[in-house]
Amino acid sequence: MTTNKKTIMITGGNSGLGFAAAKIIASRYKDYQLILACRNLEKANMAVNELQKSTDNQNIIAMELDVSSLHSVRKFVANFQAADLGLLDGILCNAGINGNNTGLTKDGFDVVFETNHLGHFLLTNLLVPFMREDGRIVVVSSDMHNPPGDNLTWPGVPALAYPSESLNTHFIRYSYSKLCNLYFTYSLVEKLAYMKSKITVNAFNPGLLTTTNFAPDKSRFTEEFMKQIEDRIGTLEVSSEALANLMTDSKYDYVTGKYFDRGVEILSSPLSYDENNRTELWKKSIAYTDLKVTETLPELVK
Repeated sequence: MTTNKKTIMITGGNSGLGFAAAKIIASRYKDYQLILACRNLEKANMAVNELQKSTDNQNIIAMELDVSSLHSVRKFVANFQAADLGLLDGILCNAGINGNNTGLTKDGFDVVFETNHLGHFLLTNLLVPFMREDGRIVVVSSDMHNPPGDNLTWPGVPALAYPSESLNTHFIRYSYSKLCNLYFTYSLVEKLAYMKSKITVNAFNPGLLTTTNFAPDKSRFTEEFMKQIEDRIGTLEVSSEALANLMTDSKYDYVTGKYFDRGVEILSSPLSYDENNRTELWKKSIAYTDLKVTETLPELVK
């Protein structure tokens, strides 16, 4: 049944940062409807039950979504349409995996590249037609898109989608996937602006959250490296609060194309603003996902 409630969809909302942000939003805004879009539906339903009890907000549902599968993304969007849940006010692209995950997906892409970038690229493009005109999109990136002591150079999209041995380290593959998040954000902002759309798109860095199940194995990091990233370590409390605000606070109504580091607007790395790189990523992502003009706003398939 179509609803007039404000509706926010959160990928990976059953744990960690996504769950914490969902809890803040559900507690503050009883008239908000939250969709937890998660790979494991059983865990998602458990999260829904916990949130409903702790926030006294019953407008929370779970839907199955695996962003490492293009088929699952399309199935999720079809199910969303069939459920007649109304227009989306917000899309929070939060689900992700660290670089310890290796191998290829069923679609044949590097698992980190598809999970952290390609799946969300397709998901967002498919859902934009079902957003309110003043909707918000927030993409969770990371300051590791600009890792300390390592000046990334762009290897080209195919090298990320089908990594060679030279890019097969957990560290570098994650960093590139987070750089892709920024290229995606800035390209989408540009295309929506060209269409005179009021939908806003921003990127968010939560910092390294050592208390979540997403945290990498720190035994891989040297003492020297840990000192280098000391100021990059975030807390779940601060980061989830900043993320919930970015999704809901009226002061962000007209803010778009920005990068927020735990609530503070800063510049992302110089490399992240390279127009040629992000144009390449957008075009290759369209090809990799087989995104059709009829599936999204036609101006986005360019």
